[in-house]
Amino acid sequence: MSNSNDPHPHNEAKVDEVVDPREKHRTLRKAALASFIGNFVEWFDYASYAYLASIIAVVFFPAEQDKATRLLTTFAIFALSFILRPIGGAVWGNWGDKYGRRSALSWSILMMTGATFCIGLIPPYAMIGIAAPILLLLLRMVQGFSASGEYAGAATFLAEYAPQSHRGLYTCLVPASTASGLLIGSLTVTFMHQVLSLESIHSWGWRIPFLLAGPLGWVGRYIRTHLEDSPVYQQMQDKVEAKIGKHTTLGYLFRNYWKEMLIAFSVASLNAVGFYMVLTYMPTYLREEVGFDDQLTFIAESITLTVYVLLIFSMGRLSDRFGRRTMLISACVAFIVLSVPLFTLLDHATFALVITVEIIFCVMLTANDGTLATFLAEVFPTEVRYTGFALSFNLANAIFGGTALYISTWLIEKTGSVLAPAWYLVGVSAMALVGMILAREHSHEALR
Repeated sequence: MSNSNDPHPHNEAKVDEVVDPREKHRTLRKAALASFIGNFVEWFDYASYAYLASIIAVVFFPAEQDKATRLLTTFAIFALSFILRPIGGAVWGNWGDKYGRRSALSWSILMMTGATFCIGLIPPYAMIGIAAPILLLLLRMVQGFSASGEYAGAATFLAEYAPQSHRGLYTCLVPASTASGLLIGSLTVTFMHQVLSLESIHSWGWRIPFLLAGPLGWVGRYIRTHLEDSPVYQQMQDKVEAKIGKHTTLGYLFRNYWKEMLIAFSVASLNAVGFYMVLTYMPTYLREEVGFDDQLTFIAESITLTVYVLLIFSMGRLSDRFGRRTMLISACVAFIVLSVPLFTLLDHATFALVITVEIIFCVMLTANDGTLATFLAEVFPTEVRYTGFALSFNLANAIFGGTALYISTWLIEKTGSVLAPAWYLVGVSAMALVGMILAREHSHEALR
């Protein structure tokens, strides 16, 4: 370990020094499952909210509002739930860096799934009036606060457990879990539309996906409480305490790693806009702007998400071979060049062409998503890894991700152009490209 005053220590903790390879493999599998399940539940909830947005708008807002206003208000609540994400990122990150990744993740999943479960219990606007959307907003903000520790914590936990040569492959399980949550959410909503009448979905069916979060959350917490913290964190813990002392990791992070924070934020911004626009806004875009019916829209989205899950592991493996910078820069350039042409093709497109366009978007998005989590874990050293990852990632999601659905809908209304969301995506991609050009490559180094 280098001098404690050196903000960029170069000695590296060795992760692979485990006596029994079989025990190491079992522990890695448990860590993978623990990392997967929390993000799965989080994104199953987000998928349910996004895919049921038009129904939630009717249930929670007055009938006298026009359709566009209710939909915008529904997306505004979705965006407002992201306000607490940076705060939550700082809180959970500080907790995870000072007291252990396992402890932070065990509590965050309990709070997150509890809030999601309670959303499924809220009475409709017709029964309790304005209290219904207020309760929806409050619970989504609690959910946003607790979920802010999930993605970053799970990726940090898994990156520290994974062998160096396969870190990208293992860590991409985290974005795979988010897409799996979206996929199962999409299939659940599709199944509901097949077996339930529209009146039943409006009356009680919409609650089912949210209520499922309760038991899933307890399973995830049980798995996490039966895991030890990562070897990297345990080896560094005493020296981390000596470095940071009783102070928060936030101040230490901004004093010593502000450049890394700016780079991480810019790169995570493309992930935020691309992910939400391609995988959660696209169904609404296809219905409202292109004129697809619900059934075709959900089929298209389910196919897209399946391709995403299948591709993400290949992208993680490629990032281990070619490096994180190569993959992330390639994704930025692809989004800049192809976003507008692909959105242009969607106008009056056939079902087959829509699938083709979405798969192309998937390839570009997985090149980013399959690499980003590992890149963010490698940018920061162990003593501030959770905090740096969580804060940069959640700040990007609060500013760009949570607002993507609202801004896309608003831009189309204000400009009258259905290509407005594509140009917005191009602008954010250019910002991310600048950040990646300034970034260093850490993929072939042990975690600092």
